[in-house]
Amino acid sequence: MAEPGDASGASREDGAAASAGSPARAGSPSPSRRVRSEARLVRSLGVPALFTIAGAAIASSLYFSLGLVARDALELTPLAYLAAGGFFAVTVMTYVEGSSLHPERGGAATFARYAFDEFWSFVAGWAILLDYLIVIAIGALAISHHLAAFWPELGRPGTEVAGAAVALVIVVRANVRGLSPGRLRRILWLQLLNGVVLLAVIVVGAVVAAGSTAPTEPASLPIWTDFVFAAIVATVAMTGIEAASGLAGEIRPRARELRRVVAMVAATALVLFLGVSIVALAVTGDGAALGGRYLEAPVLGIVASFEPPALAQGFGYAVGAVAAIVLFVAINTGMLGLSRLVYSLATNRQIPLAVGRLHERHGTPSVAIAGAGAIALVLVGTADLEFLVRLFAFGAMLAFAIAHVSVIRLRFTEPEARRAYRVPLSVGFRGAQVPLPAVLGAVTAIAAWIGVLALSERARIAGLVWMAAGVVLYVVYRRRQGGSLRARETVEPEALQEARPIAYGSILVPVSGGALDDDIVGTAGRLAGEEGEPGEAGPMIEALYVFEIPMALPLDAEVSEERLMAARQALARAKEVGEEYHGVEVATATTRARSAGTAIVEEARRRGVEAIVVAAEEPTRIRGGALLGGRGGARQRFVGEITREVLERSPCRVIVTAPPAPEPDPAPEPAET
Repeated sequence: MAEPGDASGASREDGAAASAGSPARAGSPSPSRRVRSEARLVRSLGVPALFTIAGAAIASSLYFSLGLVARDALELTPLAYLAAGGFFAVTVMTYVEGSSLHPERGGAATFARYAFDEFWSFVAGWAILLDYLIVIAIGALAISHHLAAFWPELGRPGTEVAGAAVALVIVVRANVRGLSPGRLRRILWLQLLNGVVLLAVIVVGAVVAAGSTAPTEPASLPIWTDFVFAAIVATVAMTGIEAASGLAGEIRPRARELRRVVAMVAATALVLFLGVSIVALAVTGDGAALGGRYLEAPVLGIVASFEPPALAQGFGYAVGAVAAIVLFVAINTGMLGLSRLVYSLATNRQIPLAVGRLHERHGTPSVAIAGAGAIALVLVGTADLEFLVRLFAFGAMLAFAIAHVSVIRLRFTEPEARRAYRVPLSVGFRGAQVPLPAVLGAVTAIAAWIGVLALSERARIAGLVWMAAGVVLYVVYRRRQGGSLRARETVEPEALQEARPIAYGSILVPVSGGALDDDIVGTAGRLAGEEGEPGEAGPMIEALYVFEIPMALPLDAEVSEERLMAARQALARAKEVGEEYHGVEVATATTRARSAGTAIVEEARRRGVEAIVVAAEEPTRIRGGALLGGRGGARQRFVGEITREVLERSPCRVIVTAPPAPEPDPAPEPAET
């Protein structure tokens, strides 16, 4: 849910290559290394990245919402999901238009900022923040219940909370370290696998139901209030829209691709929602059956009704394993969306900068991520799925109502602004084209929010307390900063990076005997030379030469004299160059490994160095090298394999020295005539 165009300053990828000897510090990113890594990744995936994140929420929501929806809607469960799917479709349209008009991270908060002011932007963002916390908590709680397919004890009270705590710790740690390249691509393949499993459940369930000889029970119809709330609960999948809109500005799809995203996401939601809910009723015979024993793992309840028992057991294992992984991914996706939203709120001075503080090395909002993990664990401790889902509906309907109204208002305030996508079916009103699907979405969301207030006392109290606390925080913070409650005030992303003195007492410098060795040793020498103090031991450069041993040979195979001589010369030159800097000592060493990148990382960890200085790949004339002077489109791996592995796995700061830009080719002499 993004549009063609440049990313915002906070997320723009550094495009220019550093000059020779000029380090690009991966350890203290500005913007963060994580943001640059995400930007490269989502750009390389393009539209599939949007579908992946939205689809992850759709698929994962079935694994914990179906039981509640079926319990309340009974025989009308498919109709409840049909209503939710329709609302999902119009909301996707609204978000795509809003993100294409203002391609900034923030989703509903961004739309409200441009349509109204900062206060309403904060209200929308704070409501979505609540939803992210709840989805993370629900996903963590549901993981244990699905793993109970392998060990029933995991689904019992107490054990479920312990399992959720383990999942949350892993997610928090992974998100503090940042998004690794390739993760979204793996999630995409996982979503395809999950789709295959759910489609198999639908098909096999239909066959089982068709061959069943059990007597048909009379239809059980819900009271209207239960049905309305079931339809609201079914919208829990919509956090994926917010998470996908957080990629705005980092993906540049064309208008045709955006229309394709809308169609794909809406179709996926309708097919899965309707297919699974219809099969659930056909197999179990009563929607209430899924709201009892299998409330937290309803799809397991569906396959448990398959015949023969061996088929049920096989599907139980498959669904349990895939669901646990999908839910874990959904937690990660939720945490990713939360961290990006917190970053947006902090850089717009809507929450204290301390909340959005970036990790010193990883460049992630570690305070917010750790705090979100702790709050989610408290929510998990309630072990009350119904309360959590109803509280989610409170925040979601409020945020979606603001999003729909904002996009409608932007049709009046910015009628001529370029939009890569427009919500269809618009009618003229007072000089503007009003999108009827957005109007329908706004009316539905407002009515649903009022319904939550009227029908759920605990959700009403908890939701209003959360929103009131957020408004107080916003007002007090803005007033103390001497700012306006309505005007936009931004800070540079660097303000979120904690400024600490950087010491380079020991630096690892891998050398290879190449032309860049002098540059990288010189860079290390200048950094180390700044740290020397009279009367103290001098800073140390540790020059390392790695012998890569092919897999065909044992690791202790004899190294040729020619390679040994090259290593000695490279290390001797490194020592000569490094010790030209005052007070710097250079130690030399060699090591053997299958992979030079792995060896560098392991040596850095073993020696406890404070930084690694490496060289980027040389400029290339083939596709993918444009970032460092080559030609052709960008590719994800903008440096060589060794440098990339060091950047991803290093236990310390990494300083990359780029090669000098090549001299331009001389202009051809004019031909004589």
